[in-house]
Amino acid sequence: MIHQFIFASPKPGLSEADFQRYWVEEHAVRYASRIPQIRKYKVDTRLARPGDTAEPLWSGVAEIWLANETEQLASLQSPEFIDGARADEPRWAAFWRTLGLDTTAHLLLPGPPEARDASLVLLLVLTKRREGLPLGEFRRHMLGTHAALATALPGVRRYQQGHVRDGAYAVGEAPLDCVEQFWFDDPDAVTTAEGAIEGAMLAADWRRCAEPRFLHRMLVREHWIIGPEPRS
Repeated sequence: MIHQFIFASPKPGLSEADFQRYWVEEHAVRYASRIPQIRKYKVDTRLARPGDTAEPLWSGVAEIWLANETEQLASLQSPEFIDGARADEPRWAAFWRTLGLDTTAHLLLPGPPEARDASLVLLLVLTKRREGLPLGEFRRHMLGTHAALATALPGVRRYQQGHVRDGAYAVGEAPLDCVEQFWFDDPDAVTTAEGAIEGAMLAADWRRCAEPRFLHRMLVREHWIIGPEPRS
C-alpha cells in the first residue's frame, strides 16, 4: 500500500481558513474523492500554535492511500483527476508550492483505532537525513533507536513512520526521507511532551540523524473523506 502525503498552501489572496474550508468541504468531496483508485483519503488542516509568527510552509495535507504503483498511475490518468481534481487546484491552491511524498507506513505504536470524529490532534514531523548518512542506516536508526524514544513520549497515543519509497531515489535524492506522525489528545498534550525530558531526548536524536534546516513540524486536525476503513 502506498501512503501518499500532499502538502499544500493557499493561493495568493486566499486566507488560510478559506483555503482549508474549500479543501475539506468542496475539493475533497466534489473532486478528489471521486478518483476511483483512492482507497482512503483524509485532509489534515494546520492548527496554529502559540509563538507561530512566520508564514507556514503549508496549511494542509492530503493523505491518500493507493494499492500500488499501477493503481497510482491509473489514478493520475483518470478523467476524475485530469478534468476534476487537477483542474480545480488553481482555484484554491498555490500548486507551485505543493510537495508530494509517497511513503511506506510503519505503525510502531498502534494505540486507539483511527476514528472519523478526529478526537485526537496529529503532529507531523518531516525529516531529511543528515548529510553523509546512508539511507539504509537512517531507516534502521529511525525504526529502532529513534522509534523507541518517540513511543516513550508522555501522552503519545499512536505513532507511525512513513518512509519515502525507493522509487524517489532512482535518479537522485528525495526532498525528504521520512514523515513521522504522533497522535495526542489535544495541543496541550503536545506541548507537555515537547517540554518533557523524553521530548528533549527525542529532539537530541533528531539533531544526530537529521538535517536541522530540513526538520519541519506541523500540528493538524484530521478530516476523513474516505475512511478510516478503505473502500473496495
